[in-house]
Amino acid sequence: MASNNHSSVAEFILQSFSENPQIQILIFSLFLGLFIVAFTGNSLIIIVISLNPGLHTPMYFFLMNLALLDILSTSTVVPKLLQNLITKNTISYGGCIAQIYFLTWCLGAELLLFTAMAYDRYAAICQPLHYSTIMSKAACCLMASAVWAVSGTNITINIIMTARLSFCGPNVIDHFFCEIPPLLPLSCSSTNVNNAMVVVADMFFAIFNFLLILVSYSFIISSILKIRTKEGKKKAFSTCSSHLIVVTMYYCTIIYIYILPAFGQSLEKGKVASVFYAIVSPALNPLIYSLRNKDVKIALKKICPFLRK
Repeated sequence: MASNNHSSVAEFILQSFSENPQIQILIFSLFLGLFIVAFTGNSLIIIVISLNPGLHTPMYFFLMNLALLDILSTSTVVPKLLQNLITKNTISYGGCIAQIYFLTWCLGAELLLFTAMAYDRYAAICQPLHYSTIMSKAACCLMASAVWAVSGTNITINIIMTARLSFCGPNVIDHFFCEIPPLLPLSCSSTNVNNAMVVVADMFFAIFNFLLILVSYSFIISSILKIRTKEGKKKAFSTCSSHLIVVTMYYCTIIYIYILPAFGQSLEKGKVASVFYAIVSPALNPLIYSLRNKDVKIALKKICPFLRK
């Protein structure tokens, strides 16, 4: 199977969380619980928004896309993590490539989606008279399609370049699941082009989009401060607070594992952070948006009668 463009490695060994069986059981239970919360919570958000005409607005349309991305990302990572906690800690070459593809697609799409959501809040607060025109149904669908397409195109190019690399040993990935940064050092081919592509993607998806969000919120905060009444300021800020919390959590971990290594930061410290954005954040997002959002809570109570008590 040896060839310049093919890997001779049939499977990779992933790092285990602990060799202690009791700790492994504890971690298994924790990850299983987070996965159930993430899957159930995000599924509920999709169902609630779909069935409630009052929530058919741009903000909730983008929230539904975020919920779908969270379901896909956790489903890509957690089942294999759970399996590795009770069996051998390995993943096939094809499985590793597939995991990188779908996880990175979701991560890139979420970063772009956060920018779209920030633009939606900017239009709602800073351009209220033109909001319905700016964020029309066609415009929202176009933005969502671009989010999925741009991220999908990026990872497709990166995964083609990664699949062309030769992996002839060692096969131990210094990470809990497959991602491009910890995989590239294992290649026995030149990875200069791959590393350059990763840096360019990081600059666009993380740094550039983060700057766009900062610009959007600088205008939003400026407009909120001009509102004369406290009640008006509180109402305007409440529509942005959930998005700000999620963006802050997400970008802190993304920058820690993807951006800092490009400036010499060791990947070792980013492994735990990656678990946060791949597992913890998708579980927290539905709680943040539902618990802090009056409309979502009302819609949830209509669908789930037991929540009325």
